[in-house]
Amino acid sequence: MAEINLMSQYPQTKRNLDERVKQKSLKDKIIAKQFGQEFFDGDRRYGYGGFSYHPRFWTGVVKEMINYYWLTRESKILDVGCAKGFMLYDFKKAIPEITIRGIDVSEYAIKHSIEIIKPFLSVGDARDLSAFKDKEYDLVTSITTLHNLHIEECKKALQEVQRVGKNAFITLDAWKNDEQKERMNNWNLTAETYMHINDWKNLFKEVGYKGDYFWFIP
Repeated sequence: MAEINLMSQYPQTKRNLDERVKQKSLKDKIIAKQFGQEFFDGDRRYGYGGFSYHPRFWTGVVKEMINYYWLTRESKILDVGCAKGFMLYDFKKAIPEITIRGIDVSEYAIKHSIEIIKPFLSVGDARDLSAFKDKEYDLVTSITTLHNLHIEECKKALQEVQRVGKNAFITLDAWKNDEQKERMNNWNLTAETYMHINDWKNLFKEVGYKGDYFWFIP
């Protein structure tokens, strides 16, 4: 288990936290947590404000993961919370023979995924990966997804990721100090479980998660 930033090549977006906290309402959060059209392709106040593929987002990240985990054409990858499948698409571009699989709770995201990899994606729940065998995948990823679950559900999802992956890499909403905590509270729309990084590490020990991890801090 290692704290490692495999997202260093992902472009950093300048976030207007002051504007977000002024606009954010309970209604906005309810809409965002449906993870439907409004969250992905609706107004920015509900989520992404338009979620479309561009190679600058995942190409570098995918290259770094391939090198770090020694992935080859024989490797199998599962992305839990794959959204429209952009990262998996870039894995296929980098290694065409690699085996990919993605699940997401959003029917909208799966329906509007990249056509060429749609056969590898399906609606699914991070809390229940029973369709997959123990250590079936060389790498299981879950990027800014598991914190959207309530804490007991999050624990179950972490155990499932650990079970089906020989290696795992996740990112979670977190903070290291009070200033970052305030920023997170101002920014957050969908996370149900977010905490200090030390509390996350204690949770990993509690549930037996031994994979790699890093943090999303706005």
